Amino acid sequence: MAAIRLQPEDPDVSQARAIAAADLISDDDRSVAADSWSIKSDYGSTLDDDQRHADATDALSVAALRAASDYSSDKEEPDAEVVTSMLGFQSYWNATYADELSNFRVHGHAGEIWFGAEVMETVASWTKSLCTDICQGHLLNPVDDEESGSVEQSCKDLISWSVLDIGTGNGLLLQELAKQGFNDLTGTDYSEGAVDLARCLAVRDGFTDIKFLVDDVLETKLERKYQLVMDKGTLDAIGLHPDGPIKRIMYWDSVSRLVLPGGILVITSCNSTKDELVLEVDNFNQRSICTSQEPGTVGDQEVGRDPPFRYLDHVRSYPTFMFGGSIGSRVATVAFQRN
Repeated sequence: MAAIRLQPEDPDVSQARAIAAADLISDDDRSVAADSWSIKSDYGSTLDDDQRHADATDALSVAALRAASDYSSDKEEPDAEVVTSMLGFQSYWNATYADELSNFRVHGHAGEIWFGAEVMETVASWTKSLCTDICQGHLLNPVDDEESGSVEQSCKDLISWSVLDIGTGNGLLLQELAKQGFNDLTGTDYSEGAVDLARCLAVRDGFTDIKFLVDDVLETKLERKYQLVMDKGTLDAIGLHPDGPIKRIMYWDSVSRLVLPGGILVITSCNSTKDELVLEVDNFNQRSICTSQEPGTVGDQEVGRDPPFRYLDHVRSYPTFMFGGSIGSRVATVAFQRN
């Protein structure tokens, strides 16, 4: 059991929106929050947004896809109910980063580091080692078509790897990656306050080359694909929205378009175990293959040949504990490679 899950919050909380977010959320809730990210409390009104939401709903209705895989979940039964939280709403993160930006301007505080500084440093150093191993051929890169050339060529120098951090929050993970030698760094967050704070911290700390953009991963406007995509708590926050299951489907559809073929997606979560993340990717792969085989389907051609992602590796150095006869950790970091 590798995750600590929130208990359902008191329904009265939802009526207290006028109270500051810090007063609504307990320290235990905050430990699950992860980086601020892109949950919209409304769906927007464009046809594209409505259609994407409808597509995700349809996919969810037929997603009895808990098929057996090489990586079984450590839970004997699925959750009886979906746990939601204020941390799944845009309003929470806007209020949080407004407060943290104000504290930075007055006191110079960087704000809270979700999962803690030690986990952040572990993620950055482990990710560098993983990318180096891929470059040196220690980990098999199954992608051998021409589209993977941009990843293979950049293996000679990690400085040239393009890196995207979705739900970047205060941007400190990108600073850690810069210390590890990565140079082409971009952070996105749907909260303007988070992006403003990340920019201020990057200037203060001397990382002026890091780019920060306001963008919602569920409705991303980014046209570029990246060789390395980082997610530290974003998927956790998405899952805490009342429509979390649908939004997680939308997340995978979107993220799969942001990672270059042969590129890497690294997810750090405190709400999902390694096995649960692998199973979620397996389900997404199955949905993608089924969709690509439908008559008249128009989409990425490579989806029809191979599943979008494959499990690559996970962090094994996090402290573990015993609960209910199972051994696990409070945080899971898992890497997937884009086929």
